[in-house]
Amino acid sequence: MSTIRFVLRADKIQKTGNAPVEMVYQISGQRKYYNTGQKVMPPNWSSDNQQAIYIDRKTAKKLQPPVDHNSLFTEKETEGVNNKLDDIKKQIRAIEQRFELDKVAYSAEMVIDNLKNSKTVSTKKTSPSKILYDFIDKYIEDNSSTREPGSLTVYRSMKNHLQAYEAYTKNKVTFEVIDYSFFQSFQSFLIGRKKIVAGKSVAMLNNTTIAKQLSTVKTFLNYAKKQGITITDKYKDFKIKKENLEVIALTNEEFETLFYLDLSIKKRLDQARDIFCFACATGLRYSDLFQLKRENIKADEIKITVKKTKEPLTVPLNAYSKAILTKYETQHQPLPMISNQKLNDYIKELCQLAGITEDVEIVRFRGIKREAITYQKFNLIGVHTGRKTFATLSLEKGMSAEEVMAITGHRDYKSFQRYVKVTEQRKKTVMLKAWGGQISKGKLKAI
Repeated sequence: MSTIRFVLRADKIQKTGNAPVEMVYQISGQRKYYNTGQKVMPPNWSSDNQQAIYIDRKTAKKLQPPVDHNSLFTEKETEGVNNKLDDIKKQIRAIEQRFELDKVAYSAEMVIDNLKNSKTVSTKKTSPSKILYDFIDKYIEDNSSTREPGSLTVYRSMKNHLQAYEAYTKNKVTFEVIDYSFFQSFQSFLIGRKKIVAGKSVAMLNNTTIAKQLSTVKTFLNYAKKQGITITDKYKDFKIKKENLEVIALTNEEFETLFYLDLSIKKRLDQARDIFCFACATGLRYSDLFQLKRENIKADEIKITVKKTKEPLTVPLNAYSKAILTKYETQHQPLPMISNQKLNDYIKELCQLAGITEDVEIVRFRGIKREAITYQKFNLIGVHTGRKTFATLSLEKGMSAEEVMAITGHRDYKSFQRYVKVTEQRKKTVMLKAWGGQISKGKLKAI
């Protein structure tokens, strides 16, 4: 009878604070060790249960020494680690069963070697092939630790659409068949996809989502080329029509109202407001706010390596961002960060409290069908609205697009262009700056 144990190698803690999880497999007095590939912070590990555990904020504070809850695993991450460990255990049992069915006497070494070999075969299966979505699997596997979860979700969604398209056309989507006509056909398929809502068949995707899917396919084709896969350029003439999306941002009046709103008896909203207003005053993304450390703040500026682009960025501090940092100067972290989901929920709640409730019409097209839905503005606001607010208000206050891009880290004007919406306020600001506000009286005579 074999035993399987999972042990956290606390003696091999890495700079990130994580330690590797090792499997100990034992049978007939023989013992073998296997690196599971999973890494966990010690507070997130239960030696008794031999699995990762989720720790809430309250429990994290009670630990000795106390641990920053934001550095620990989320519930989803905890579940992911445990699922991987369960998969390894199932693979071990399946290997043992095969040996037993074949009436082969096996040792601990034979089982672990078989496990390693099956992992090698699995890796070969997901290596780049002629089928596009196989290559997507490989890309996701190679970049799961460096890309944002949201980006990987887009790639998985694209893979699902490609598989559905393949089933519909009964043709494999290989690199060889990707040309102009493929993009036309795939676009028509996406437009025609249906789902059932309230007993009615409606279009599954709007034109904005379809454009995103097509654009992502092109991105993958460019990546595949860099990996040495031969692809023709016959698809490059296919133009992806992108609709102009609404830029949801706070007005200066809304920002000021939110910044000075008395939330002294609502601590969670008070802290959410500070994080959001800091984003509005710096243009930083959630991922960069989350990784912000005291050492990133140098006198009157923030120096940080952007998580998304891996590029260094310098963000000057202004009166608003300085005031928020001063408020939390006695705490270990510069900002009282919470999870992205909770922050977005709290931001909507506090924006409603601040009276940011004007009606906003959102227009989307599904094929040629126009759909217009009216929302109260607070429902459309999330942490990323802070970045949009910074760009919009900075332009309205007279900063040039180039100056704003240097602070936000936008690398090309094309991706930034949608923020350069010439609002009435911006027209007034720029006109006054260029032409002045007054002329000398008495020098202009009526004829």
